[in-house]
Amino acid sequence: MALKKNPKYDIKRKYFRVLQISLIISLSLLILAFKFFPDVTISKGETNPLQELVDVIDIPITENNTTPPKLPNPQIPIENPTDEILEDIPIESTELDVFATVAKVEPRVDKDEVEPDVIFIAVEKMPEPIGGIAAIQKKIVYPEFAKRAGIYGKVYLTAFVDEKGNVFKVELVKGIGGGCDEVALEAVKNSRFTPGEQRGVPVKVRVGIPIVFKLQ
Repeated sequence: MALKKNPKYDIKRKYFRVLQISLIISLSLLILAFKFFPDVTISKGETNPLQELVDVIDIPITENNTTPPKLPNPQIPIENPTDEILEDIPIESTELDVFATVAKVEPRVDKDEVEPDVIFIAVEKMPEPIGGIAAIQKKIVYPEFAKRAGIYGKVYLTAFVDEKGNVFKVELVKGIGGGCDEVALEAVKNSRFTPGEQRGVPVKVRVGIPIVFKLQ
């Protein structure tokens, strides 16, 4: 059950009446103030800020009018004229005969200029195996151990060929193992090459040989 407030002490019932009375009183006081005090002015303090005077002086730009001293002209020595007169030098004709036949000059190669112990890497005519690489491949016998182990690939060798085309040394560069390296070395060592030449002279040359081992 809700409690009822006593009307005597209920503030909300008197709220609008009190508000109206307060507005009337405030407006009355404002009207009386403008009626009895019409000339109310606010005095403003006059401020005279001190101004500081600054004199601006134009400073002239300094110019350097001093010129460097003139250096004396160097004296060039002049030879004394002589009474000797140069003789006339005959000048040959410089015209080119287009139709003239010129003898072919072949380069002279002295075999003594090529040292016998020098082994060349690159020459004008490189040595080649007689019958080609296929002739060396025919000499290859695939090792049984390499076949069973499934070893295949390329064996890279370096063959040293002399002036007659004979192989006097063979080195292994990269092998695959399984007995293939030894078979490749033996096949290249027993092969013949065309000799390499430098300026028409047979020389010793080293050449790279790849041997292929392929499972069938």
